[in-house]
Formats: sequence, C-alpha cells, structure tokens
Amino acid sequence: MTTVAAPQVPARLGRFVLRMFRPQVYVTYGLLWVLALEGSAVAVTGTAWRPSGATWVRVVSVVLALLFLRMLDEQKDLAHDRVHHPDRPLVTGAITATELRGAMAVIAVVVTGLNAARSATDALLILAAFAYGLFLAALENRSPAVRDRQLLNLAVTYPVQLLLGGYVYGSLVAAGTVTANWRGAALLALCACVFLHFEFARKTAWEAPPGARLYSAGLGPRRAAAVTAGFAAGAVGCQVLLFAAQGSPLGLLPCLAAALPALATRRFLAAGRGPWPSVAATGFVVATYLALAVRAVLLP
Repeated sequence: MTTVAAPQVPARLGRFVLRMFRPQVYVTYGLLWVLALEGSAVAVTGTAWRPSGATWVRVVSVVLALLFLRMLDEQKDLAHDRVHHPDRPLVTGAITATELRGAMAVIAVVVTGLNAARSATDALLILAAFAYGLFLAALENRSPAVRDRQLLNLAVTYPVQLLLGGYVYGSLVAAGTVTANWRGAALLALCACVFLHFEFARKTAWEAPPGARLYSAGLGPRRAAAVTAGFAAGAVGCQVLLFAAQGSPLGLLPCLAAALPALATRRFLAAGRGPWPSVAATGFVVATYLALAVRAVLLP
C-alpha cells in the first residue's frame, strides 16, 4: 500500500474537485438553486426579499452537500468506472477512497457546525440529506437492481435532491421567514421538474455508447424525449400556479425559459440521431433559476 504524505492530500483533493466537481457547474447550480427557491418562497408571500447572511449559509451548505454526494458517487461507482471510465481519479489512484472519506467527514462537520449555529432544525435537515446519501450507497452495493436499472435508481436516488430543497425551505420555516403551506410544496415540485428535466436530458440519446447509463436505452429515444419535455412543462405549470395570480405579467417572465426545451425537443426528434442538446438543458436550468431569483428581488 502506498502512503501519501499528508501535505499532498489537499493538492490531490483540489485536483479531484476541479476535475470531477467542476465548481463552475456545481457551485453555479447550488447558488442559483438556493437563491431561486428562497427568493420565490419569500416573494409569493408578497414580502420583499434580499439575500441575507442566512442565505449564504444555505448556499454554502448546499454546495458542500453536493460535493459530499459527488465524492460518495465516485466511490460507489468504482466497479463500473474500472471497466468503462478507467481514467477516473479513484481508478487511477490520483485520489484514494480514504482521502475522499476524510474530506467527506470534514464537510459534514463544517456544514453541521454552520447550521447548528443557526438552529438545531437546520442542522438536522441538512444531516438528513447526508444520511440518505450514505444509505443509498449501501443500498446500491447490496441491490444490483437499484444499481443497474436506471429508472429504479432514479426513483430511489432523487429524494436526496428533495431533501436538500426541503432543507432550504425548512430552514426558512424554522426561522419564521415563511409559513409552511401548499406554496412550499409547489416550489419544491418546480425545482424537482427543473432538475429532472436536466437529468433526463443528459441521459437521452438516439444511440447508447458502451457503458452509458441512459434513460433512453430503456424507454426508447422518443419516450425519453417526451418525459424530458414533460418535466420542463411541469416547471412552467408550477410557475403559473404560483405567480399568475400576483397581477404583474412580468411575474411570469421565468416561463420564457421554456423556449429552450421546446426548441431542443424539436431539434432532437427531427435529427433522429445524437444526444439531447446539452446546451439547451443547461440553459433551461440557469435561465429558470436566474429569472426566479431576479423576479424575487424586483417583484415581491
């Protein structure tokens, strides 16, 4: 067994984060997701919203939770990666499982401390997401069906995203910023539709390369495309439900982001080959969440 000098570990972890976590993607996603969810939760009550210190604690907590889950995924996918992705850091030895677990422990302690300083409820809510992620890793190791059947795997793994959204909303409720009601459920459904649109889009293609885990392999390209477009439509429907009664046409501005999946669906079906247009899927997430955050600032 090769022992890595302690001073080298932070550098190895840094290289892992830059390659496998891609801060420009995950940090942007976590930031926009929290701002959109928190801002909308406050704005639908008719109250003006501005980011606060608590907002940034939530942003940091969600981003670090996403990093924790990414490190966990790297370990649970090791057997698959040895065959299909031999250049991954854990396979090549650029990072070790022990180093990743140590980093995960530090993340859990930091995030718990940040949230415990605000309230026990916040700490318990974010820890629930960590605990569910660990439970999933154990479940996939013991269940080939959960590990290998894409739709079943999604049904079992998606709740970790829901728990992170629930942490943001539950933190607002615990702080007395909002009152829990049906609007909270609609906002979480909106975020679920945005995420699931992107998730299906990135795993939908006319052809399945060896080792690829695509939803279109089981559903077929056309049905997978319909599901992908359906989630985008669901996000728009949730926005209409939440904001149409507030009077200003500008309140529905985030719905314009639906043009991206509409065009992508048409292009994908007309092409008859290749993957779902990834730029459109990413653009839908960014445009929707950015527009929701801006809307919350400008139109309470």
